[in-house]
Amino acid sequence: MRLFSMYRWVRQRHMMGLRGRNFLEAPWAGGVVLLVCVIAAMLLANLPATKLYYHHLLETDLSLMVHSPDGVIDWIFPRGMTVEKFINDGLMVIFFFAVGLEIKREIVCGQLSSVRRAILPVLAAAGGMLAPAIVFTLFNHGTAAANGWGIPTATDIAFAIGILSMLGNRVPVSLKIFLTALAVADDLGAILVIALFYGGKVQITCLLVALVIMLGVYFMKQMGEKRMFSYLVPAFVVWGLFYYSGVHSTISGVAMALLIPMEPRYSKEYFAHKMRWLNALMLRAASHEDFPNEEQRFYLRRMHDLSSNSVGMSYRLEHGLAPYVTFLIMPVFALANAGVEITSLEYLNIFHYSPEIGSIGMGVFFGLVLGKPLGIFLASWGAVRTGLAELPEGATWRMLLAVACLGGIGFTMSLFVDSLAFTDPDLVDRGKIAILMGSLAAAVVGCLLILIFSGKNRRTRQGGR
Repeated sequence: MRLFSMYRWVRQRHMMGLRGRNFLEAPWAGGVVLLVCVIAAMLLANLPATKLYYHHLLETDLSLMVHSPDGVIDWIFPRGMTVEKFINDGLMVIFFFAVGLEIKREIVCGQLSSVRRAILPVLAAAGGMLAPAIVFTLFNHGTAAANGWGIPTATDIAFAIGILSMLGNRVPVSLKIFLTALAVADDLGAILVIALFYGGKVQITCLLVALVIMLGVYFMKQMGEKRMFSYLVPAFVVWGLFYYSGVHSTISGVAMALLIPMEPRYSKEYFAHKMRWLNALMLRAASHEDFPNEEQRFYLRRMHDLSSNSVGMSYRLEHGLAPYVTFLIMPVFALANAGVEITSLEYLNIFHYSPEIGSIGMGVFFGLVLGKPLGIFLASWGAVRTGLAELPEGATWRMLLAVACLGGIGFTMSLFVDSLAFTDPDLVDRGKIAILMGSLAAAVVGCLLILIFSGKNRRTRQGGR
């Protein structure tokens, strides 16, 4: 009986581990975790027992201070760093670094690797950024909120792709690839918007030193350097220089990601020859001791190093960072930025307008729900009609419009731009509420249209038989 109970306990642990691993590997898991963190952030920011601690924690100083008794040495790094700034200016650099690696992969060998393949998602992404910016400006031109035009221009790839995955085979695979490539091009556009329009006063000296270091890294890459520390150490230095330069520090993550080599350190021929040699040495070292003995462990470490360096550094970093970005950095960002204290029901009235402030709520909401899908759809329609591109295989215009609605899920990048666009906390919070409501509405509309259109397509095919 006792043995049977132990077996059941071990089996339950094994099944829980399998379910947990399957969840983490599901493409929709990141979106679910983000949604949970949004709800948690709103509760923490509004419950009487937690709201004071929540806001004080975000404002806690995290700077490292070195101070001598006589005051001769007085050094603080990074100056002005709080928990919230550490998340937005520190952890998010890793997020942007991962985005940069993904953009580079798509440009070199993915959906953006040729003009013919890239033209449709790139033009769709451009339309999907221009239209919501125009919609926002129509509501807020000449008001205090005018600088927030970049907020509704972004697409959150984690939520959008996660929802498509949950909808299964209702959406053609070609449209899933289209939305993924569009989101990557959209991320590149959002990065350019942040770099060009949402930086502070530029400190030329810091920026020039950072550019010199990046130029050195580029020449080092051209000379064939493939060791990881040779790139990650300069990346940290460049981040510090960007932090003080006035150009937003997250841009350093993208810039350094583009310098990471994709070519492996060892060729296929070298790998095969060396692996056979190491395998023969390891087998020759066999003994009656438990496997592996000390000599065998040495050869296994060499094999591991050989296998690792036979994959390009860019691929290794992208694969290694993915779970941390999806299940740690983005959820922490959501916890820190999605918490809005609702002091009045007026905050929820996103359709309020005033001549002085404008209407951040209507600009963001209609920018995401109407501007985004219309911009993506019209740009795609124009590209196909003029012969510049072709409609994705197996796709219809109705289904493309439905998928375009999911492009209105802004969230992560929209929240990030919102925190850069305004200095007034009231405007920032109003922007956050509108982003959450607009992203939710875009997700609901996109899902409903996909379900309706996929049902009609299925009935049409059945009727044809």
